[in-house]
Amino acid sequence: MAEESLFLIDVEKILREKARKYYKYIPSFVVSYLKKIVHQEELNVFLFESRNKVGVDFLEASLQFLDVKIEIKGAENLPEDGLYTFVCNHPLGGQDGVALGYVLGKHYDGKVKYLVNDLLMNLRGLAPLCIPINKTGKQAKDFPQLVEAGFKSDNQLIMFPAGLCSRRQNGIIKDIEWRKTFVAKSVQFQRDVVPVHFNGRNSNFFYNLATVCKMLGIKFNIAMLYLADEMFRNRHKTFTVTFGKPIPWQTFDKSKTPAQWAQYVKDIVYKL
Repeated sequence: MAEESLFLIDVEKILREKARKYYKYIPSFVVSYLKKIVHQEELNVFLFESRNKVGVDFLEASLQFLDVKIEIKGAENLPEDGLYTFVCNHPLGGQDGVALGYVLGKHYDGKVKYLVNDLLMNLRGLAPLCIPINKTGKQAKDFPQLVEAGFKSDNQLIMFPAGLCSRRQNGIIKDIEWRKTFVAKSVQFQRDVVPVHFNGRNSNFFYNLATVCKMLGIKFNIAMLYLADEMFRNRHKTFTVTFGKPIPWQTFDKSKTPAQWAQYVKDIVYKL
């Protein structure tokens, strides 16, 4: 049983670790509800059945479980040689990450890494592909070193610069502001940037919930708790991944700030 706990989702354990001060005050019915919306039972059946799969093999099994089909456009823009930073919009928070990792992982023989929410490190099959980012508290002290190591490595890097999945803004579903890290680090380590667009959306409930939380000034990302539920809503669908032409790292000169260059790349992504 101890071995199984290494890869099964345990909502109570995550709450104990991520909300230590408040865990004892959380009613049992809330914990039960959380288990339901994260589909703990269904996902654990899948995780148990795929317990021997890691990395790209795990991503492939995940796509099969979700019955996701992928259409690829711009495959000719995928470089064969060199190291790159692949930056993508983040419309779903589930299938988009899995699909992009699978496509690039297959193309580059598994030599890919995500910069992702550290909660995903709870998935043993996915963990080898991840550089964890602490999004639930203060940024871990070793975060800069982790990012540095990722860019120094011989892996292709996959980043979702928005950090969060897309929100509805002024009636349009799109990413929030992109962070500039990918620009600064790609220049520092001389990695060209490949823009990627993923076509998809979550439910109106998800966007409305995110909007209400923002209006009420709730800092905790409650909408994130519903991403697994959104993933199940998006089963049995076909998604399109479009790769743009690589942008040479030399493009990001002093004529714009890193934040402005990040917006420049974001604009390119949404035109793909």
